[in-house]
Amino acid sequence: MNDSVYVLSSDVLMRSLIRYEPGHSLIRGSKLIIPEEILSKLEEEASKGDRFSVGALGEIIWLQELQGEGYIEEVRIEGHRGRGVDALYEIAKRYSAKVLCGDRITTLSLRARGVDVLYIGPKMDGLRIYDYFDEETMSVHLKEGAPPMAKKGRPGNFNLVKLSERRLEEFEVRTMAYEIIERAKTGPDAFIEAMYDDAYLIQLGNLRVLIAFPPFSDGIEITAVRPLVKVTLDDYDLSDKLKRRLSERAEGILIAGPPGAGKTTFASALAEFYREKGKIVKTLESPRDLQVGPEITQYGKLAGTFENTADLLLLVRPDYVIFDEMRKTQDFKIFVDMRLAGVGMVGVVHCGFPIEAIQRFIERVDLGVLPHVVDTVIFIRDGRIEKVYSLKITVKMPTGMKDVTLARPVVLVKDFETETVEYEIYTFGEEVIVMPVASREGVEEEASARFRLKRRKHTIVIDLGPAMADTEVTIYAGNREVATMITDSRGRLTLARSSPLGRRVMEAIRNDSLRVVPSERSEEDYEFSGE
Repeated sequence: MNDSVYVLSSDVLMRSLIRYEPGHSLIRGSKLIIPEEILSKLEEEASKGDRFSVGALGEIIWLQELQGEGYIEEVRIEGHRGRGVDALYEIAKRYSAKVLCGDRITTLSLRARGVDVLYIGPKMDGLRIYDYFDEETMSVHLKEGAPPMAKKGRPGNFNLVKLSERRLEEFEVRTMAYEIIERAKTGPDAFIEAMYDDAYLIQLGNLRVLIAFPPFSDGIEITAVRPLVKVTLDDYDLSDKLKRRLSERAEGILIAGPPGAGKTTFASALAEFYREKGKIVKTLESPRDLQVGPEITQYGKLAGTFENTADLLLLVRPDYVIFDEMRKTQDFKIFVDMRLAGVGMVGVVHCGFPIEAIQRFIERVDLGVLPHVVDTVIFIRDGRIEKVYSLKITVKMPTGMKDVTLARPVVLVKDFETETVEYEIYTFGEEVIVMPVASREGVEEEASARFRLKRRKHTIVIDLGPAMADTEVTIYAGNREVATMITDSRGRLTLARSSPLGRRVMEAIRNDSLRVVPSERSEEDYEFSGE
């Protein structure tokens, strides 16, 4: 017969730790005491719909059933004066009992008070989340009632893979979730970045982990994201002109692109680039995703806001600050304030097209200040630099206007490599206008040659027919000239889908704006025909 007396902490009940080993064997033949405060708290939370509190009440009923079966000697609800850890301490001392606990911080606190504690929570080593990762895994997605999934590959070239046909049970996902949470509380390589009632954002080594519980989510979910590669700027196909720009002039840089495009990877490379040039570099991140060396300090939110962090950063006097993932209006205001204070700023923003990165600053900053805050926009897709814009302000008539009295300050958005103006931004009445500018102003649209489109797995074929063999033609997206090429002996142009030109042509096809015009036209009228 086991004469042990155990006091149960709330986490033991809410995590069902005594249903499984080693907890289940420990309680055999013992007396169990539950502090009255825990029962009251569980009743209160259960009435609000918290399913874990409902489950904990079910655990107490189950223990009472075990008492009836003779598996345990007694289950008792005990009154006390103290609250929280004090209640556990008071009851443990009163009955010379041990405390069964599944929370490491509570365990350490009770041991510091001289209480005998048995920790039966998750182990610190061998976290099961790591079992789902291999060298190619970008992220792992686990949810109760669903099979485990993972993204494998590289940014821009990945597949969503089912890791098992078996659906995960609620207990499995809950156990893994609490393993990660407990590791983050006391582990040397992990910390809790943000914590809410039903969600945790945790940095676990180089993993960014989001854990969601009901009712925030419809089931327990774990999403773990890992950076696959650490690169330098030399790994990108940067022109000498862009390298000089980054080295000498660019101090208000936006790194833009859709989610998963490789923006943070490029930002990490840029941070290391500035560090190697002898600059003091700091980062603003939440979560801290940038893969940088120890010489670069990564700052999170101070007292819950980046505004407080920025106030202290100005005292540190950095040369460059990398602001990862700007989303809220306050984030953009911090970027503007620090840039106008003379700090070199690199901001990371989500957007689908390059111009949208600039549009996110409109209405958040005066138009005349915009080019002084943002001078370079680098748009990344599929891990590659797809477009670079530079900004300049001038006074002129906006394109298309004829009256000289309409001249006004205009922000010119130029293709950095070609110096071609692609957009003009100006005020008209009370509105801010972002106007696309055709690359060939005043030139009438030329008729397109007839062609057929053939979409293959890795290429696009523009077939103009044998009559157009070995002919120089110009490809347009609407009125914008994209490229000039010479057809092959069968009158075809073959483009790689993954190339910059291939992606531009695909975009023009989607917009129904693709035209192919012979450089030397005959008297024959050509007409568009896409199949």
